[in-house]
Amino acid sequence: MSEIPTSSVSKGCFVFKSASKKRKRHVGVGGYLVDDSDDNASDRFKICQKLWETVQMNTEVIQDQLNKKVLDSLAEFIKKHGLGRSSDNWRQRASEIPTAALMLGVNVPDHAMTFRSLCNLLQDSVTPFVVSVHAKECAAVKFLIQKVLEQLMEIGVSVDEEQEDDTALPQRTQCTISALCQWYKTVTKKSTKVSPQRKENSTNSDLPQSLPVVVIFKDFEAFNPQVLQDFILICSRYTQELPFIFIFGIATSPSAIQHRLPHSVSSLLCIEVFHSLSCTQHLASVFEKLILNSEFPFKLSSRVIQVLVGIFLYHDFSVQNFVKGLQFSMLEHFNSQPLSVLCCQKQEALLSAKTLSKKNVERIRHLPSFMRYVETQEPQEQVRLLTDDEHVKGVCHTLLKNLHKYHKNYYPILQCLHSLTSSLPKFPLGKHIRELHVSCIEKNLWETEEYDSALQLLRILAKDELVAALRKCAEILKSAKRMQNVLQQLDDFIGRLEALQSVSSEDSSGNGIVSGKIEYQRTDLFQLQKTLLEKESRRTRRMNPFEVLRSQVIEFIDSLVREYLTPAELQPLSEVCYYSSSGVLRQRLNVTPRTSIQAALSHPFYYLQVTDHSFCLVRIFS
Repeated sequence: MSEIPTSSVSKGCFVFKSASKKRKRHVGVGGYLVDDSDDNASDRFKICQKLWETVQMNTEVIQDQLNKKVLDSLAEFIKKHGLGRSSDNWRQRASEIPTAALMLGVNVPDHAMTFRSLCNLLQDSVTPFVVSVHAKECAAVKFLIQKVLEQLMEIGVSVDEEQEDDTALPQRTQCTISALCQWYKTVTKKSTKVSPQRKENSTNSDLPQSLPVVVIFKDFEAFNPQVLQDFILICSRYTQELPFIFIFGIATSPSAIQHRLPHSVSSLLCIEVFHSLSCTQHLASVFEKLILNSEFPFKLSSRVIQVLVGIFLYHDFSVQNFVKGLQFSMLEHFNSQPLSVLCCQKQEALLSAKTLSKKNVERIRHLPSFMRYVETQEPQEQVRLLTDDEHVKGVCHTLLKNLHKYHKNYYPILQCLHSLTSSLPKFPLGKHIRELHVSCIEKNLWETEEYDSALQLLRILAKDELVAALRKCAEILKSAKRMQNVLQQLDDFIGRLEALQSVSSEDSSGNGIVSGKIEYQRTDLFQLQKTLLEKESRRTRRMNPFEVLRSQVIEFIDSLVREYLTPAELQPLSEVCYYSSSGVLRQRLNVTPRTSIQAALSHPFYYLQVTDHSFCLVRIFS
């Protein structure tokens, strides 16, 4: 056959299957491939999946708890203005539409969960007529009205009247507010069932006729101002027939309403502002209840925490993205660390330690923390740890118990130290507990200048301030079962401080000024200076009872810090539950598009995470 000439240039992708037998894999949490040929891959997958679900559930619970106050206030606002429509106040302001301006902050990715909780709360306790709209779906006022009608009537609607013909479905209707009015009247007349919660909020028998229609604008700043103005003007003409209530989700400030709506339109709204908790407060709650929790076995190293907090502070202020970073760290840890099978609850971990395979025992011997532990043992014990597998399993069982005990003791003392130092001037150990936690797990805290500065400030606390700080520590330690001895000593210090006779404010603050008059024989400047220096030296040598007791309290706190707040990396087997690959995390979460595209084009094997090179990409130019 003769060759047909051509001038085309083509590119092809050919796949060459490797001769080696493929390992069985299945897709796990987050799309990760789980290698079934590994001796504990399935166990690691189950543990990771369980922790993943725990993080998801706890995050939603924390979100609901933090937003409960503002959501309840919104529900009361809607009940007052919607269900109380027949009151005299409503008749006086019948032309205005009640509007709630909900200040949510710039952490836009977190708003979705807040609005979901708000919709569920309103539909369960106030009104079933709740609509939520996005700016990207409402480029024109007709699309906005269409979205409102679709969600309320739960049927398809047409945008233009010309689309209606005889062949259209009977359920389809015109996209107008007047059609919504007719539907609303029909539904409220037919509605005879009223929930008990709504009956409590009503005194008249025609309650269903006064159920408000709530329209939630999730991203108010992103809406076209003209679309908002037209929609508000249209709805204001139907306030007697439809009890509209608007909720504006605002990320910046209440002035955004003035910037987008002229006075002629904003005067049609009866606006009340509601503030949610700041994203930093939300992050503090998530950090304390997820990361600073001894019951949660997965831990983060100091560098990983700094990466996640840095992305939060300098990019989006999103707590949801912070939680996603935590979940990604969890996936990476269980995927890359075979010994993460021991990263589970205490009883499960101890049981797994007794059934370790020979391969995992050898992996334990190569852990840096375990190697440091071996170096501290006697020569005979070192030989057994390096040669006897069963002995290593027993030692691992003991070390895991000590690691769980370390976490149980670490977090209460950390919270106590934070409660003592968070109110000090200039926050020497950090304003937030996460800053103190990072300092504790990466180095010896008592060797830092910040710690010395904090102790110096604690040594000049007044009596009332010191007693109040110690009482906060006592409240923290009451929930720690292992800290009862520490709690008893703390209560003893509090009792001794309160039993002291009242001292002057100057003495109790540590100044120790001695009362009394200085007698002078002559007006001699040199003699006066000498007398003052002598009295000053005597004052510094002698301490009143409060100063002595205060010094003992500070020494006691310092001993607790040195005993319980040791760095986590010094604990044997810390690699089992601590994820420390901050470089991988930064590369995945804080990527640069140009670098990623270049790596994908030049190194496809690295980009696709293919380790066995089971296929090959070939470019053919002709």
